[in-house]
Amino acid sequence: MDSDSRAAHEMCAFGVIYKRFKSHVLMVLIHTCYTLLYFTAEAAFNNGLNPHVMVTYRHFIGGLVMFPFAYVLERKHIYLTEEKHLTVPLLHENRIGLTLNMYFASLKYTSPTFLASMINTIASLTFVMAIILRLEQLDVRNPRGLAKIFGTLFSLMGVMIMTSCKGHVLRNLGKPLIHISGNNLHENWTKGSILTVASCITWSAWYIMQKEFPFKEEILQAFTMKKYPAPLSITTWMNFLGGAQSAVIAVIMQHKPEAWLLTVNIQLWSTIYAGVVCSGIIIFVLLWCNREKGPVFVTLFNPLSTIMVAFTAYFVLGEKLYMGSILGAVISIIGLYLLLWGKETDQQQVGLKSREQPNLTPEEEPIP
Repeated sequence: MDSDSRAAHEMCAFGVIYKRFKSHVLMVLIHTCYTLLYFTAEAAFNNGLNPHVMVTYRHFIGGLVMFPFAYVLERKHIYLTEEKHLTVPLLHENRIGLTLNMYFASLKYTSPTFLASMINTIASLTFVMAIILRLEQLDVRNPRGLAKIFGTLFSLMGVMIMTSCKGHVLRNLGKPLIHISGNNLHENWTKGSILTVASCITWSAWYIMQKEFPFKEEILQAFTMKKYPAPLSITTWMNFLGGAQSAVIAVIMQHKPEAWLLTVNIQLWSTIYAGVVCSGIIIFVLLWCNREKGPVFVTLFNPLSTIMVAFTAYFVLGEKLYMGSILGAVISIIGLYLLLWGKETDQQQVGLKSREQPNLTPEEEPIP
């Protein structure tokens, strides 16, 4: 009996630990998958794959993979017959297609480390947009309000350093463990920087539309998981609509029909990986973590990709690291955590308000 009770106690303790850190483990796995995506996409582009074609295929593959799960598990929550639940995702979720097109097009002209570093500025850009649109309150007399200001300034300063000052190149310590074959396409840092910044701005706009702000119009409230409690369905619609938008962009930017033919090498496998894992599974898991822990928790892990990508690029692949990119990335990460510390109180207030709200109707009740 002692051994049985001890085993039961250990299983109970494991269950508590698993429940507490499940979201943390998922976020680490998400950024590990994103790190792999940067380098598989870079290798595919070096081997002739067009970024716009890749993003188009990625969206459609992700949508096809997630649709059966959404149809089977969320038929009661998919709201296909209710215009108020369907039209808003149709009108606004497709902005993700434009964002990813610019983001991956910039990879041709910069580097994975640069792109991963720029992700850390999205929180600050979102904060600036929220201030401009009067969706965010700012108290300069409060230390957390000052943290928001300085965090935003640090992040924007980091962007300016990364985009304008490459600096000296760090010498590689030895031969790369893995060599990515193909032509070196990092030939226009200015063009790549503009595309990256533009993609981060549209990404911030997408986050703005996801949040439930105190507008009188009900249209913005329909974006929240509370109003549309079906993450699998959201993921499916995002992919199909993003794929349609990307297809239009790809046709405009790429006029050669042979560009749509994928060779059975890194081009094909990178596209399948991006669609199944990154546009399908990861988007669903991100929505789940965002619902369970909130956007601040999700954003806290963004610098992890920067560290993973920089480590892999320098020590494994032997790619060049510029001092300007490293300095700008460090400053941006400092700014990110200052801003998140300032936003922590806001998240706690939102949580208190949500607990004070009356019980939800069966239509609004989240799925288990």
